[in-house]
Amino acid sequence: MAVTPDLTEPATPTSTPVRPIRRPSAFAALLLRLHFYAGVLVAPFLVVAALTGLLYTLTPQLDSVLYGDKLVVAEAGDTARPLAEQIAAARAAHPGGTLAAVQPGTGDGTTRVVFSQPDLGENQHTVYVDPYTGAVRGQLTTWWGSTPVTTWLDDLHRNLHLGVVGRHYSELAASWLWVLALGGIVLWWRRRRSVRRMFAPELAAKKGVRRTRGWHAATGVWLSVGLLILSATGLTWSRYAGASFTAVLDGFDAHTPDLDTGGAAAAGGHHGGAAATAPVDPAQADTVLKVARDNGLTGPIELSVPETGGRPWTAAGIDNTWPVSLDRIAVDPATSTVVARSDFADWPLLAQLSKLGVQAHMGVLFGAVNQILLAALAVGLLCVIVWGYRMWWQRRPTRVAGRALVGAPPARGAWLGLPAWAVAAGVPVVFAIGWAMPLFGVPLAAFLVIDAVVVGVRGRGDTDVPVSPAPAGR
Repeated sequence: MAVTPDLTEPATPTSTPVRPIRRPSAFAALLLRLHFYAGVLVAPFLVVAALTGLLYTLTPQLDSVLYGDKLVVAEAGDTARPLAEQIAAARAAHPGGTLAAVQPGTGDGTTRVVFSQPDLGENQHTVYVDPYTGAVRGQLTTWWGSTPVTTWLDDLHRNLHLGVVGRHYSELAASWLWVLALGGIVLWWRRRRSVRRMFAPELAAKKGVRRTRGWHAATGVWLSVGLLILSATGLTWSRYAGASFTAVLDGFDAHTPDLDTGGAAAAGGHHGGAAATAPVDPAQADTVLKVARDNGLTGPIELSVPETGGRPWTAAGIDNTWPVSLDRIAVDPATSTVVARSDFADWPLLAQLSKLGVQAHMGVLFGAVNQILLAALAVGLLCVIVWGYRMWWQRRPTRVAGRALVGAPPARGAWLGLPAWAVAAGVPVVFAIGWAMPLFGVPLAAFLVIDAVVVGVRGRGDTDVPVSPAPAGR
């Protein structure tokens, strides 16, 4: 017998329970809001820094293309001509200026004879000489040994050719880069709760903000160590934070040690009297070079010429690739003796790390590998920034009257919910950071004050409006 269903009982519809919105702690909410605003406002500076840095990584190749005829000899020989002869050839090609330094050519590299000129300011005039034939290969205006294109790109990366004012852009980018990197890691950890999962995007997520966020965050994790190194090393030569770093080095007596080049001329001696004001004899370069080689300075080397005769020359290793060769000696050419020495191994640890960090930042510490890593960091950072802005756009309201152009920011005033002890501890920290890194500390303090004022005027606000797709952070 067939059973007739009872139509008087209403069918119970099946429904999926709605997961309640997880409210972040006050600290997490503050970090999310800070990460959001720092990303939106600082990202343009980071884009410029990444693009100019990417161009700078190509300088060795650009130098080779543009100045290869000057930097490289036509045919490497077996025996180099005396330095005195090479200096004479350079002087004949460039009669002006004062001889300042000589970098003897090795392998297929030319010898670089450097002249200082008052009209060039910090720049010098470099004459390139074939060490095997003594022929002059060319001349360039250089900056601490850098070619014109390298100098131009370096200035572009540092200050956009805007001088002191332009340096603020790069310092602002470096000051906030480490905060964005570390803050992003914390926020991603809160979502993934697994170190292994943090390195992979949410590939199972449907197309939308979750997938974009996964690529943004996971790529940031992969880049984080490199970005932190770039931020730290970039700050060491910035205008304000760099001065604070110098103060730290002063406090720990951790500067690169000075080389005493005045020992041979001290207290008269056989170099006293009129000899101390005599002109420098360029022929002494061969003696200084031999003493330097005999005392373990191998590879690329620079001989710095004293201002007057009778004083020691300086011979310094200039091989910045790992393992670096940066030992220095002061040589008395009259007696062929070493009167002072400073080896890289004896430098203070902070001075060593600072030097190595700067060379890594400039892409020379590990040769071509260093260039590739820096290029990958620059491209990766650009991708992270693009994905960040894309998330901002994807979070825009689309299911309410009047679509918004971009997504709403995280709720304001989160830091006001911090425990009293956290605020008490955080205020002096913000002031300390503001002293050490003004272009981080001052904007941070301004953000917190403005955030509190807006909350007092408008209230905390709420960003839980219908959006499509679901907003980031949930």
